[in-house]
Parts: sequence; C-alpha cells; structure tokens
Amino acid sequence: MKGRVLKSMGKWYIVQPENQDLPTIECQIKGKIRLEELKTTNPIAVGDWVEIEDGTAMISKIYERDNYIIRQSPRHYWQRQIIAANLDQALLVLTFSNPRTSLGFVDRFLVTAEMYGVPTVLVFNKQDAYTEKDMEKYEEAKVTYENLGYTCLLISAETGFQLETLEAQMKGKVSLLTGHSGVGKSTIINYFMPDLDLSTNTVSKFSGKGKHTTTFATMHELGEDTYLIDTPGIKEFGLVYTEMEEVAGYFRELKPLVNECRFNNCLHRNEPKCAVKEAVANDEIAMSRYANYLHILDNIEEVDYWERNK
Repeated sequence: MKGRVLKSMGKWYIVQPENQDLPTIECQIKGKIRLEELKTTNPIAVGDWVEIEDGTAMISKIYERDNYIIRQSPRHYWQRQIIAANLDQALLVLTFSNPRTSLGFVDRFLVTAEMYGVPTVLVFNKQDAYTEKDMEKYEEAKVTYENLGYTCLLISAETGFQLETLEAQMKGKVSLLTGHSGVGKSTIINYFMPDLDLSTNTVSKFSGKGKHTTTFATMHELGEDTYLIDTPGIKEFGLVYTEMEEVAGYFRELKPLVNECRFNNCLHRNEPKCAVKEAVANDEIAMSRYANYLHILDNIEEVDYWERNK
C-alpha cells in the first residue's frame, strides 16, 4: 500500500495512505532501507511517498523523490539530514532581530534549494516590531532577492498583517516552513490552524535566540491539496558541498557570467579577467551575495582540509 509520510519521530513514522479515507498508520522501517541510506541520519523524510507491506506496519520502499532539502548533520559533518521531500516550495521565514537571521544563512539555504530544485519564497516576519532601520534592511534585501527572481513577503504572524497573501502563496501546494527557532513558524501555523495550539514562546530573554518548540517534522493539511510541513528550528545550515567550481552555478546572478571569465576553472576570487569580479566592481552583483559566495568556498576548503588530515 502506498502512502505519504506525515510525521517523522525517530524510528517511527506516521503515514497517510494514498486512499485518504483510510486512517493513518504508525510505521517502522525495514532494516535494508537503512543500509541503502548510510550517509543520511534519516533514511525517510516527511513528504516521502513510501510502500507499506501488506498486513504489517513496515515501510519496505521509498519512491523516487521529485526533490528535497538536505543539509549537513549538525552533529556529524560526514552525514546528511534530509529535512523534507517532494516539495512545491520552501517558505524560509526570517527576522531581523529576536532572533536575527543572517543573509549568510539565507544564501546557504538558497544555494541548497537551487541544487535540489526547490523553489523558495522569503517570508520576512514580525513586521509589527520593525524599527526604521529594520525596514531599511528589508527594502534592501527585497530589491536584492526580487531582482534574482525570488518572491519576498513581508508579514506579521502576530497581527495577521499580509497573512492572506501568504495563504494565497500556499494554496494548492506542499510547502516547507523553515527557519531559525523563534522566527514565528508556530505562530504562522496557529493562525491557519488554531486548533493545533502550538507553543510559541520561543525566544530566550537571555540570548535573544530562538528555543525549539517543534520536536518532530510534521505535515499539516491546511485545505484541499494544501499542505504545510513544520520543522524544528534550524540553528545552522551546513551545505552538502559540491565541487568548488560548481558553487557559482547555484547563485542565479553568477551563473550567466561564469563562461565569460578568462579561465574555465575560475573561482572568482583573485583570478585575472574574471567577469564575476568585474560585475561586483560595477555594482551589478550585491556585495553581500558575493561575500557569502566567498564564505561558502572558504567552508568547503576547511572541510576538505579536515578530511585530508583526519
């Protein structure tokens, strides 16, 4: 029987049969699936379509994924963690304070989304608490990312400001709701599904950082063909690295320029006749994006060095 994973709870999974008239099933994984996915901490993710053996509660097969969001395991860099699979879009929720979301975090997420084919919408939350400086940051970020083709939404989950726009963005889609702890993901879900009454006291008064309230990734049905996947807050987003020469291809503004550089293997750092560096110098590429690109290259070199010398 085919079904979709609605919730991941370590060794247990809640699966909704494809025939939605049937009740959900609490399942476990057959051992051979774990062996096939040794490099991931979770061989099955929320959003996966799976096969359940007849007469048992055992998942025997994972169907091929259309796409997924993956990151390095926060505990073991050599392992991977699949956050969610088979997505129509990711909604990356960010805030400028309480807690602060850095643009470096945003760009690492966007690079991964480009790698694995997941359209991403940037959701700027807590508009009701914006200072004049916060609004300036938002306007600058909006220009940068909308010029690259990313949709930017300014909302307040607390007051309901522009949540009808977010609702329209989600309609008829499977959406991943993600971001740091404390950015308001649970408040957003409570607005659309008040019966869930998710805990929302997520920002530490001591550190200003978010505290986890969502323990397990869960898919919620918001309406006909409309699903929202809630995930535990992400403190760091470690990339599953590709080759250094390929990174620029996942930055939308860098990709068209890579073939115009003098050298085919140009990393767009210090090489002469580099089309990317010329575009940065001419203010055709946002300095923040270029700096985050260079930082990703530095991270790759650090991991490669550690691998060679462990």
